Amino acid sequence: MSSPPVCVLGLGLIGGSLLRAAATTGRQAWGYNRSAQVVDAAVADGFDASTDLTATLRRAAHADALVVIAVPMPAVGSILEAVAEHAPDVALTDVVSVKAEVAAAVAAHGLSRRFVGGHPMAGTAESGWTAGTAELFRDAVWVITVDDGTDPEVWRQVAELALDCGSVVVPAESGEHDAAVARVSHLPHLLAEALALSGAGGGDLALGLAAGSFRDGTRVAATAPPLVDAMCEGNAEALLVALDETLDVLTTAREQLADRSTSALTRAGHEARTRYEQRRRDPIVGTQPGDDGWIAVFREAGRRGGVWTR
Repeated sequence: MSSPPVCVLGLGLIGGSLLRAAATTGRQAWGYNRSAQVVDAAVADGFDASTDLTATLRRAAHADALVVIAVPMPAVGSILEAVAEHAPDVALTDVVSVKAEVAAAVAAHGLSRRFVGGHPMAGTAESGWTAGTAELFRDAVWVITVDDGTDPEVWRQVAELALDCGSVVVPAESGEHDAAVARVSHLPHLLAEALALSGAGGGDLALGLAAGSFRDGTRVAATAPPLVDAMCEGNAEALLVALDETLDVLTTAREQLADRSTSALTRAGHEARTRYEQRRRDPIVGTQPGDDGWIAVFREAGRRGGVWTR
């Protein structure tokens, strides 16, 4: 299958990196951003970008491009409204950190037929076009949704883009994705903010003594607060479950520490970390997108850590 052009709507850290990565693979690629300053910076760096959303989408429709929504969740609705008006038949995906809410918004705009959700598990504490790099997705997991009614050819297009960017493709149902990232992506942001507050509460002496564990544990607290808010608030239901469980763990740890013991928490945490380090990524074989029952097979494979390869 020939690689279609790529149209990226939103040129922040993720969208900007995707435009760079897509262009690096040799694909025709262009992007949109509402900020003229961002677009000017992208053009100055040699990329094709515009502040004209209508023209960008009409170009995508004419070229039969794969359109990628790369704006924060609060801006998704307005982007979908424009897609529905100017390019309703394009293959459509996204890189937003929540999937069920995006899928619902896509359905509300009548665009589900050729939509497949996506979420590259990559990023830094920096934001904006200047923070982007074509290598951001190298060896990163890129979740591609397998919801009921998923178009197998659009799924292939999205998977090929992720693979071309150097990512590892993991299929998942939207709701299951949201429950998982609440634990491993969104909750760590809240914990990092809390740890940063704890360190600052100790005054300049505590911050002056802080070393690797504090630095690594608070790294994502350097992320722009509005971006963290968009992620966490957009996945509030699943995040509350993960947060409540963690609060229970910490409450139990406090009770045990009052008896001068931390062993239960440290051993369980060490075991969980070891499990993470020893995880396997087995390729999905024997079933292709579009085969009978492929969606159920891909979902189950994703739950086991399976990955899609060429």
